[in-house]
Amino acid sequence: QVQLVESGGGLVQAGGSLRLSCSSSGRAFSRYAMGWFRQAPGKEREFVAAITCRTGNTSYADSVKGRFTISRDNAKTTVYLQMNSLKPEDTAVYYCAADPWNFRVSPRPEDYDFWGQGTQVAVSS
Repeated sequence: QVQLVESGGGLVQAGGSLRLSCSSSGRAFSRYAMGWFRQAPGKEREFVAAITCRTGNTSYADSVKGRFTISRDNAKTTVYLQMNSLKPEDTAVYYCAADPWNFRVSPRPEDYDFWGQGTQVAVSS
């Protein structure tokens, strides 16, 4: 079992930056690939970024490439999402999730077994 808790959300002006953190309880963290997803009001949950558990391979949605960076610290059982050059369309609740197939970077929410409660990011224009 993996419990995930996101933090770091908030209100920021367009062009600004935020760093989201997702802390995990349990010693299994280093065996999971990790992903970030987001959901805006009235929209479906969408993939943002993912990272494998050991090799650090990453994948990004086209909408965030070059602006967002996912990373992880297995010793701290934490995954991060550095978000730069934020845009109003990045406004959403951001969720981290754990995928037991640790070698892949999947964009599909159904591949992730464990989810955090989400953290709100609001970007003003």
